[in-house]
Amino acid sequence: MTSEKTTSILVIYTGGTIGMVQSPKTGALAPLTFKNLYRYLPMLENFHCKIDFYTLKPLLDSSNMTPVFWIKLAEVIGEKYESYDGFVVLHGSDTMAYTASALSFMLENLNKPVIFTGSQLPIGMVRTDGRENFINAIEIASAMTDETPIVPEVAICFENKLYRGNRTTKINAEHFGAFLSGNYPLLAEVGVYIRYHQEAIQKPNFRKIKVHRELDDNIAILQLFPGINPQVVSGTLDIPGLKAVILETFGAGNAPTTPWFIHHLKEAIHRGIVILNVTQCKGGTVDMDKYETGVELEKIGVIGGYDITTESAVTKMMYLLGSGYRGKELEKLLQTNLRGEITV
Repeated sequence: MTSEKTTSILVIYTGGTIGMVQSPKTGALAPLTFKNLYRYLPMLENFHCKIDFYTLKPLLDSSNMTPVFWIKLAEVIGEKYESYDGFVVLHGSDTMAYTASALSFMLENLNKPVIFTGSQLPIGMVRTDGRENFINAIEIASAMTDETPIVPEVAICFENKLYRGNRTTKINAEHFGAFLSGNYPLLAEVGVYIRYHQEAIQKPNFRKIKVHRELDDNIAILQLFPGINPQVVSGTLDIPGLKAVILETFGAGNAPTTPWFIHHLKEAIHRGIVILNVTQCKGGTVDMDKYETGVELEKIGVIGGYDITTESAVTKMMYLLGSGYRGKELEKLLQTNLRGEITV
């Protein structure tokens, strides 16, 4: 039975298309002020919850998103955590999966909803998808059963679907259905009713939240392709200060077995660079025991990333390096399911 308690939601605006309105005079897009929000979303008055707004400055196009901004966002949620039942983060869709993944690791013992949403069209436009996304996110963030949040985790709400944030990838720049969770089921589907898939949703642990503020961005992504040459590989692995590489391989974690390629990876690992094997496929898992081309990587010390997304791999690596983990302990945690990001 759903609780009748009046909930309180903090909406945090970071930037992005959803918060833009079109000037009737010039046609140019400008940020929406929340004083005028109810003009575009008058139905918010009908919600049985208290909604407050917080603008995280400076507003950013999501293409300019950085770990520094993730830390600011995590700190705001940490500071306001006891005052609200849930949070809705308005964010540009291009890097939303990265930010949602980062926050999932930075907010340890999260027991309240942090629901990311955005839009493909500005909220001030007639055909915007922003209105529906925003309303759905508010309703999900405020949903409780027996005074306990139904979705106590970081999630993305887009086009009538709710995804676990660190399982999500943006796959389309034009369709309203912009996201995919290729290796994990939906947390909820929105229709006439919101159908929550309880078996897929994280359970609260009721421990005190811990906000992690240290991220180490001395990492790189090396995406393989047929014909990749030694200069590309060595140029990446020889970056000064590099600590880790997300290696985007083929299929189930396969890569070339040419001697020069294996040599470069082996030498980098010997220098202490951590290499995490992530598949380029949008669905499926890394299994380096399946083919000879994967076995060679495992032999030299490349770490299998299972079914983690690139977005989640990047942010998990930043989080673990920033927390001071190294060596075997780091390798173990990379292959440990910390926030529902991998299936092991």
